Amino acid sequence: MPRFKLTVEYHGQPFSGWQRQPEEPSVQGAIEAALARLLPESDTSPTIAAAGRTDAGVHATGQVCHCDMPDGWEAFRLSEGLNYHLKPDPVAIVAAEQVADDFHARFSAQRRHYFYRIVNRRAPLALDAGLAWQVPYPLDADAMARAAAMLTGFHDFTTYRSTQCQAASPEKTLDRFHVTRVGDEVHCRLDARSFLHNQVRSLVGTIERVGAGRWPVQRPFDALKAADRSKCGPVAPPDGLYLTQVDYFE
Repeated sequence: MPRFKLTVEYHGQPFSGWQRQPEEPSVQGAIEAALARLLPESDTSPTIAAAGRTDAGVHATGQVCHCDMPDGWEAFRLSEGLNYHLKPDPVAIVAAEQVADDFHARFSAQRRHYFYRIVNRRAPLALDAGLAWQVPYPLDADAMARAAAMLTGFHDFTTYRSTQCQAASPEKTLDRFHVTRVGDEVHCRLDARSFLHNQVRSLVGTIERVGAGRWPVQRPFDALKAADRSKCGPVAPPDGLYLTQVDYFE
């Protein structure tokens, strides 16, 4: 059966997360339901596999998943059919391509890119509600950037992973943690081959304490070295987090 790579965009607010759940709406469930409508004569329920499982409320502009289709399907027809059946859910297939049979959205991935958006103003979010974390007090983005830079590299990230995390090891390499101010927004960009559960939101929520002047710049690094979840700062809300890209190298 031909295998197709799908690049997916979605607004995470209406969903319990990416992963299919029996009684809750999920992005995976929405796409698989759309696939089932394209294959009404199939003996089995179609399934997809993704590059990563985003949590409830987390968004994506570049999530990747793959599916297998019967002979005769082509990428354009597949993406058009899925987008038709996904309506009115806030999920879109933005690209589709046929790939090798051994391609796997998760296991073939070489790097994942996340973006976290903070709107740093007192006025509430009228247009971007659910799409950013609104922080009403001043943030020192330069201090946040210095704290973030200290957290890159290979480390034991026990402090910055959820107690529910099922990864075999807390040791990961964080390739980039870049913080910049753009007008009244603070943007965080994080890249790694893979991330632990809640790692990005834990990191962003912790350096926000530095930007707010509540923690010294060194403290997030000291918390990292403690390898103790209780040393983590508050976990940032899901609203501002986006999975933007997944890299696959030849």
